Amino acid sequence: MSYNPYSLAGKTILVTGAASGIGRATSVECSKLGARLVLADIDGQGLAETLAMLAQPELEHLTFTVDLCDEEAIADMVGKLPVLDGVSNNAGITKLVPLQFIGADDFDRIHKVNLLAPILLTKYLVKKKKIARGGSVVFTASAAGVYRVSVGNAIYATTKCGVDAFMRTAALELAPKGIRCNSVNPGMVETPLINRGQVTDEQHEKDKENYPLGRYGKPEDVAFATIYLLSDASCWMTGTALKIDGGMTLS
Repeated sequence: MSYNPYSLAGKTILVTGAASGIGRATSVECSKLGARLVLADIDGQGLAETLAMLAQPELEHLTFTVDLCDEEAIADMVGKLPVLDGVSNNAGITKLVPLQFIGADDFDRIHKVNLLAPILLTKYLVKKKKIARGGSVVFTASAAGVYRVSVGNAIYATTKCGVDAFMRTAALELAPKGIRCNSVNPGMVETPLINRGQVTDEQHEKDKENYPLGRYGKPEDVAFATIYLLSDASCWMTGTALKIDGGMTLS
């Protein structure tokens, strides 16, 4: 057997936001490295498509169509989960809103999905003892807010700052239980989230000039970093925000 410290063989990993984008890529790549996947998303059709893409179907991967803004739904799902070795929190939404037009509805909706949902999910996973000792929880935060700000992105940026603050607190509180918590903090990634019609293709191409490596990230770029944090290769890492930005924040 070849040596691979990044192997996920024998591990059961929960991935939220698994119906598309970074969540889908993380699910697929984790399955290639031997993990049994538990997929969660509000989009049932997208979940089915992701499930069909997973390697090693004999591991009997699971899916849960769930609204992660619904605390009762989160608690119900957690009660049905097997004990997990890893969690990858990816569910997220965004909307560009200049500060003078910020309203409570947009603020509440984006914060519920991006920030409150992973907090509540972590709470119930811990309360119901669904994370094994030695387990790893990874939060998908962002370079936005944490390392860089941009016009119109205040709501999204505050959610991602909140995710990182919660991650560090959880890392401290859960360390005695042998559970690690870290985050990945991507720059712009080519997912459906950035193609909502608020920014033109020309504006995206101009923005790529801010990336020394000359491109936006791919979902797999983030997935591979998440896998590192889920694997035993990072067993002495907790409370770390891992920046993945193609060099964007160097200047």
